Amino acid sequence: MGESLIVYFSRTGENYGVGYVDKGNTEIVAEYVQELTGADLFKVEPTVPYSDKYDVCIKEAKERIGAAPIQATPPDLAPYDTVFIMSPIYWGTYAPEIETAIKDLDWTGKKVRVVSTHEGSGLGKMVADVTRICKGADVDKTGLAIKGSQAKSSKSAVANWL
Repeated sequence: MGESLIVYFSRTGENYGVGYVDKGNTEIVAEYVQELTGADLFKVEPTVPYSDKYDVCIKEAKERIGAAPIQATPPDLAPYDTVFIMSPIYWGTYAPEIETAIKDLDWTGKKVRVVSTHEGSGLGKMVADVTRICKGADVDKTGLAIKGSQAKSSKSAVANWL
């Protein structure tokens, strides 16, 4: 697989179908990918944190579509062959902060693998949106969708997908 990077967004607080969590579901799955691949991790952090309340968070996410500032940009992709893009599904695709993080990177020749956490949306439009944004990348069209309520027990599903 060569050198790999995981770019992910995850949040704590109230999660749909899961309740309150101290560690986000996507972060749990990202750590499994890291453990199984040795990939570097980059957590995308919003400049303004989301509410801990799910219903408020979803409204905030909708307002941030197309303009979601983040605390730091991911590292230069030059050393990486493969990049995993991971996010919960918000409004049918990745969290708005993921787009902010990935839109200006050089994706030429990179292999991209997509992972979502969800409670019924599967991958949503995430693979199509990643393909649109990551020009020049070879995006794996299958992706992996993990129910957030099953994140803690998803290590074998992640291993099988890898």
